[in-house]
Order: sequence, then C-alpha cells, then structure tokens
Amino acid sequence: MNQVVKKNALVNVLVIGGGGREHALAWKLAQSNRVHKVFVAPGNGGTALDSRMENINITEPGELLAWAATNDIALTLVGPEQPLAAGVVDLFRSQGMRIFGPTAAAAQLESSKAFSKAFMRRHGIPTADYDTFTDPAAAHAFVDRLGAPIVVKADGLAAGKGVVVAMNIAEAHAAVDFMLVDNTLGVTHNEGGARVIIEQFLTGEEASFIVMCDGKNVAVMATSQDHKRLLDGDVGPNTGGMGAYSPAPIVTPDVYARAMREVIFPTIKGMAEDGIPFTGFLYAGLMIETEGANKGHIKTLEFNCRMGDPETQPIMMRLKSDFFEVLWAATEPGAHGRLDKIELEWDRRTALGVVIAAEGYPMSPRKGDVMTGLPGKDSSVGDDAVVFHAGTAEKDGQTVTSGGRVLCVTALAESVKSAQLRAYEVAQDIAFAGMQYRKDIGHKAIKS
Repeated sequence: MNQVVKKNALVNVLVIGGGGREHALAWKLAQSNRVHKVFVAPGNGGTALDSRMENINITEPGELLAWAATNDIALTLVGPEQPLAAGVVDLFRSQGMRIFGPTAAAAQLESSKAFSKAFMRRHGIPTADYDTFTDPAAAHAFVDRLGAPIVVKADGLAAGKGVVVAMNIAEAHAAVDFMLVDNTLGVTHNEGGARVIIEQFLTGEEASFIVMCDGKNVAVMATSQDHKRLLDGDVGPNTGGMGAYSPAPIVTPDVYARAMREVIFPTIKGMAEDGIPFTGFLYAGLMIETEGANKGHIKTLEFNCRMGDPETQPIMMRLKSDFFEVLWAATEPGAHGRLDKIELEWDRRTALGVVIAAEGYPMSPRKGDVMTGLPGKDSSVGDDAVVFHAGTAEKDGQTVTSGGRVLCVTALAESVKSAQLRAYEVAQDIAFAGMQYRKDIGHKAIKS
C-alpha cells in the first residue's frame, strides 16, 4: 500500500481527533497550497462549518486506515493521545501510509507517567523526586510522611486532568482515593491496573516547550504558556487548560538553551538508545525557577506526545511556514525525516487564546446548550481572531455544546495586552447557558 504522490500535486490530508487542537491543526493545513481538502475524524461543529474541511465519523484505528487507503489520503496527522497510545501510527506505517506521530511504545512518555519518570531518572533529565504506588494504604502513608503541598498523578491517560496539585493533606488523600479507588476522572489504566505517582511539589513558573521530531532531528515550535487552573488568579481545580498565549516571556534565551540541552536532546537520544525512536510532537511541560540562586533552572513536569491544547491554537496562529510542507519533511520515508532542513517561520506578534467552557467543567460538564454569536464558515473574526471549536456539534441546524472545553477564542496582536483585549472582545459576543471562562488569561506576561 506504499503511497506514490506526484511532486507538487494537490493532496488530501487527514487529521485524527475532534477537539480544539485538531480544529487549529486542520485550519492551518487548509491554508497550504498543496492541500486539496482536510478530512477530520471525527471533527466537531467548527470543522463541519468550514468548506475546506470534511468530518468523517470514524474513530477506530483499523477503520481509519481502511478509509484513508481508499480515499487518497497522502498524509495523516494525529491530534489526541488516545489513538497514539492505541497504536494508530504503528498500524498506518505497517501499510506504508505516511503519518505523523509517535508509535505506541514511544507514546508511553505520555500514556504512562511511571514509564516517563523512570525514563527521565535513567537518562538524567531533570524532574521532581517521586515514588510510584498501586496500594492505596502505602500511598496514603507516603502522603502523611511527606506532607503538603504535594503532587498526585494518575499513571494513565486522563485527558489532561490526571494531575492534582494538593495544597493540603486532605486534598492529597482525596486524590489518591479517586485515582486508585474510585477512578472519578475516568483514567485509562495501564497494564497492571491503577497506579499513581506521588512527587515533590515544585515552585516556579510553568511553560510549554514543544518540538517536532522525525526520529533524529527536531524543529522547535514557538514557546507558549497555558493556564491550568479553572478560576482567575490561578486558583480552583486543575483543568485541561483554560487559555494560553505565545510566545512565553518566561522562556528566555537561557531557559531555551537549557530546555534543548537538558531535556529535548537527551530525550530524543535516550529514546533512540532504548530502541524506541521518537517521531511526532514532543511536549515538555517545564517548571522554571524564578527566584534565588537557581533562577532560570528547569525541571520537567511531564511529557506529552502531541501538541498541547489550548497551546496549539495560538501557536498555529503565529506559524507562517507552510504546515503541510513541514509535516511532509518530517515524514520522509527512511531512517528519519528531513526536519534538519526545515526552519520554521513565526509571526513576531503575540497570539492569545481564551477557553470558553461549559457549566460544570471540569468534573461534570453540561452538554446540549445552543450557542449564539459564533462567526461563520471559517471561524474567523476579521483577520486577527479565530474562534476555534472544541466541544461543539451540529444539531438541527444549530451549534450546541458537546464537551467541557467548548471554544478557544484566539487573537493575534502586537502585545500580550492587545491580544488579550481582542480575544475578550470577541468572546463577549458569544453566548450559551452556563458558559464560563477566565478573565485574566495572559496576566503573568502583562507588565504592570
């Protein structure tokens, strides 16, 4: 089934996933002169509205492969973590289909926090001290011994919500119970059943450092920073992300160099040494020390094996390079791709995205509310703002909520403050019952 694509021919591409990240990836791919149509599986209400895109109601990897093979798909891009952990990349590659993402083995950097932490310890990548537990009683005893604040992480996929930063002992014990006993968050457990990682609490400022990898070479994406907490002032429960902006001022040239030297290069090298070459997006969540003698030092909070959400939305708005051509270079057949020949070009302006969430998010979001005030076919508002859809669907000619994070209103402007003002200006025109969003996205980067 090896693909033959004529040079400079118009091609069809497939984006797997249905969230805000996938809408932004499809939106950027659709701008390429090489792309005829972007298919999104399963897509959402926003990708359904765009004439350059078409939703495909398929999610099972084998069915996706069969559909792609019979619909002239030249390149597939995987958005979310679940199909990566399920081996969709392995499956497509086994049939000679071009696809960007890590294999199931490489995706363990995200799908198993125990694997990831052990990998970092083995290869000398800076991270917080930790221990791993399957027995609730032992985990509770460890919490009592270490005290709070402390961090409890589920060892499995949890859609970005499997981390509890417990500021007191009661929160830590509750986190252990709902991860190991009740599984309130719906964590997809790995082999051996429920397991948690309990680790040292780190202080500083978080940033998202994302690169594209072809097995050997990397192309660095624009820096970004997201807001995990639900409420203004960075309080409330952790979420999948309530907003993000790019670039991140906290990532100074020194921090950038440290991230490459201490985290990215050792990870790519270590995965290759372990016999698991890494291809796809590698997302390192960094904690950057902001005070004292170690100011600027970094530790790795976590790895993700895909673009972040909502970081993708502002990053894609700033990307000036032809995204299809970059992905095409990264998936060049052979031992590794041609990312060493690629230099990404970025808009010098700031992009900022505000997530609008449903009532009850993150624990029990309400669905089915009719939405008004949305922009039309290509989701843009002028030439400086885009409303990317996430948890939306089309029903009886109307757009309704279908998930927790519903939209990401993203704007491009000369400064963080200007981008923030523009994003909130657009957000104020959107309405649905119970909608909630933070009013301070980007506050850390706005100088008083």
